[in-house]
Formats: sequence, structure tokens, C-alpha cells
Amino acid sequence: MAEFYEMKIAGLDRKLKKCAVNDKLDIAAFIMFGDVEVTVESAGQLLAKAPAFDVILTAESKGIPLVCEMARMSGNERYVLARKAPKLYMKDVLTVEVNSITTDHRQTLCLDGKDAEYMKGKRVVIVDDVISTGESLRALEKLLEKVGCDIVGRMAILAEGEAADRDDLIFLEKLPLFDDEGHPLA
Repeated sequence: MAEFYEMKIAGLDRKLKKCAVNDKLDIAAFIMFGDVEVTVESAGQLLAKAPAFDVILTAESKGIPLVCEMARMSGNERYVLARKAPKLYMKDVLTVEVNSITTDHRQTLCLDGKDAEYMKGKRVVIVDDVISTGESLRALEKLLEKVGCDIVGRMAILAEGEAADRDDLIFLEKLPLFDDEGHPLA
């Protein structure tokens, strides 16, 4: 079995290490941290596909460099981050639970009340590095329902597995899932 999956991401050649999720399923791990070239190229290409928006939101942590670059490129002075746990500085915290494919336990996503107030009534685009099962995306949507804003887009660099078949996602590339022998699943 090949240890890596080679693909183009935002027009750039990358090798993604295959990792077992369980004894029947492997994923190709996309780690954007430290890859400035992919971050910048992906941000530009996603912005070119983005609907009109006022605010960019991501979940902690892998989407942070992407939304930071997207905010910089689009002239926004601010983006919003849903944290994995409440911090001391956060007040009037909104929370939801999420179960992600890359995490072995339930997580909580938290939104500071000040950020919620900032987003209220605005057009928000949700951005992540990879959308797979959609669990993190659904959790962010639940948070935004509590806020009272307009979700105008759901974006990712990669759509993994069945997420690539969704018509409500804007993404750059499809990322297959793999069987236990390393073959891409249809």
C-alpha cells in the first residue's frame, strides 16, 4: 500500500500521508500548518469563488491560517474563530458539541458573545481546510443559528469522500477516502 496520496491542491503538487481512521478506512491527511504557499494560493482561489460576505468564520484550529489570509486578501480587518473550549476572556459564550472524523471524542465549539454580537445580522461564510462528514460544519451552523446571521457560503480547500457530492459546498479539490488496502473508495 502506498504511504502517501499525491494530488494537486490549489494548483500545487503535494503528498498527503495516509492515516488509518479504523481497520476499514484510511484518509489522506491534509495539514496546511506551515505550508504558506498552499495557504496563500488556496485563500486566493476560494475568495474568487466566494459569494458576497461580511464575516469569515472557522473552527479552531486548522482553518485559522486560511481565514487569516482570506481576511487579509479581502480587506477584512477581522475574522471569527469558534474555539474548542471557552477561554477566560470569553463572556456570554455560545456552545455546541461536535464529533469530527479526525478526533476520537466529542468536542465543544465555543463562540464568544462579543463575536456573536459582531456577526448578528451579517452575511457569514464558513471556511475550513477539509470538509468530510460535515459534522464540524453542522456544529458551526448551529452556532450561527443562535447568533442570527445569514450563512451565505460553506467553503473548504478539500471536500473529502461524499462531501464532494454536496451541492451546497464550495471547494477547490476532491479528496478520496481509501479502503484498508489503500484503494480510493468510489
